[in-house]
Amino acid sequence: MITPAFDLSQDPEFLILSIRVPYTRTSEFDLYIDGTDFKFFAKPYFLRLSLPGRIVEDGREKAKFDIDKGLVTLRVPKETSGEHFEGLQMLTSLLAPKGSRSAKPLIEDLSAGGGEGAGDDDEDEDEEDFDWQVEQEVYKESSEEELGALQKYGFGNQRCGVFARLQEELSDVTDVKNPEGTTAAERRQGRLHAEASAFSPDHYLADLFEDDEIKGLLKFRPWWEKLSPSTEQEEEVAAAVSFTDDEKEQLRKFTNRSYLLDKTSRHQVWLGLVDVLLAYCYEARSTEGEHNVESPWTIRKLSGTLCWLETYSSLQDVLVSFGRRVLCYPLYRHFAMASAAVRDTTTILQSGRAGVLRCLLDIHRVFRENDPAYILNDLYITDYCVWIQRVKSKKMSALAVTLQKASLRKKDLELELEELEEAATMVADEEEEDEEEGAASDCAPISHSDSGGASSDSSSSDSSDESEESEAEGQSCTESNEGGGGGRGGGGRASKDNPPQPQPVSAASPIPQEPTSTPSSASQGSSLLIQELGERVADELRISQDSRANSGAAKADATSGSRSTGGTLLEPSPRRNPLLIVGALEDRDESDFVG
Repeated sequence: MITPAFDLSQDPEFLILSIRVPYTRTSEFDLYIDGTDFKFFAKPYFLRLSLPGRIVEDGREKAKFDIDKGLVTLRVPKETSGEHFEGLQMLTSLLAPKGSRSAKPLIEDLSAGGGEGAGDDDEDEDEEDFDWQVEQEVYKESSEEELGALQKYGFGNQRCGVFARLQEELSDVTDVKNPEGTTAAERRQGRLHAEASAFSPDHYLADLFEDDEIKGLLKFRPWWEKLSPSTEQEEEVAAAVSFTDDEKEQLRKFTNRSYLLDKTSRHQVWLGLVDVLLAYCYEARSTEGEHNVESPWTIRKLSGTLCWLETYSSLQDVLVSFGRRVLCYPLYRHFAMASAAVRDTTTILQSGRAGVLRCLLDIHRVFRENDPAYILNDLYITDYCVWIQRVKSKKMSALAVTLQKASLRKKDLELELEELEEAATMVADEEEEDEEEGAASDCAPISHSDSGGASSDSSSSDSSDESEESEAEGQSCTESNEGGGGGRGGGGRASKDNPPQPQPVSAASPIPQEPTSTPSSASQGSSLLIQELGERVADELRISQDSRANSGAAKADATSGSRSTGGTLLEPSPRRNPLLIVGALEDRDESDFVG
């Protein structure tokens, strides 16, 4: 807690206390009055006094607060009217906690009391005498030389010394650790370093590729898009901008004042206004116009003016700083959100003073309801609300035109966004190609082989109809061998319980072997074989001499494939004519039968 500067005076009826509490909330004061005890609390200030006379709280007490001076004046009635309080100028003694001032020896002989109860009484007395109250020190005003050595900040760089005693209480307001001793160049370097450390490539890429929610935010239309952008119709625009009763009440509370700013300070004030409006526009779009508990943090975090007490020298510096902070801190880190905020700010500036004032009043309300962001109202927002009402519309119009022509590119942010996006796109393309190849391999046909030979359909998909007929020819020859039991690899598997079944074969079919048994034992079987083979040849084979020559290469390839799959079929000569084989077998059987 901070002990405020105070002063006491009196008249016959009242004790008058003047307490200086700058940069505090005007609506939160706590008083405690009880006899000679007086306590005052207004965060972060706390004052406790031990008065030389008694005061009462009977309804006659009054309080007055001067916002400009940050001075609270209290009139508290005396318990005894006309009593004179002595020693009101002895501030140090008034701050001392109330306690006994007896001259007890520092060392006592406890054994003199005797008994076990004596020690317990001493322990109780020690607990009662222990002071739990906060230690206070008298406030000391800083000299002009000391204030001159401090760095300037705030509206128009007109403030200093505010954080000298409040930094411990208001450490969450700004990211500058020592505002009083940090120069503008050091603040800028600290801001750039903090932004580079806070930038997360993973978060940025996630919002870049998964932007469904962000697309919805970009479609949101805030209230200022309904205003006319023409500066020639400012009166009409001002009539279209409506203020709430609370905003009107706040305008009445502001103190009318004039600001003596040199050329450099005026330039910095205008740039600071753009920076604050950019942060406000982003927050309004990200929440779709409904402020939440994160709104004070978002506005001051995205504004370098509010968060780092930054002073800009050009409009491009403002845009780059805002763009970097959008991609480093808030929930939605998308470059399109920063671009949308720039367009929104341009529209607000084109709407004139009324539109800008409404935005500033909204920011003032958001900060006023948040602890400890309320101090930013005293440093910046309140002065902006008063100052903007007296600026010329031509200057605001010129600023809007300049902002509209300004461009913000990804490479200006110096975060290597283009290289990062290119690398991420390449990785995504490679993953997509791998998925497509995997899906194609899953759908590819698988060839199988059996004991009768491997199918050559996949290898002969481009062959002619003659090639397919040649395959049918080989199939019929193979089945004939299996049925007669004269071919290799097929006779051993045929039995009565398992009659031979048609099997898919390759284009290369084995040639039927001549019977080796005696004529009497093979005559009947040969006749059946010849009859069956003749019927199949008559039904299935329509082969010409030319087609046999053209399909010879295909049959040779199929034969090699059949051998590679473990088949046991023999390779036929491409010049043999199955019809000649049939004829030879018929002549041989007839001769055997006659003999």
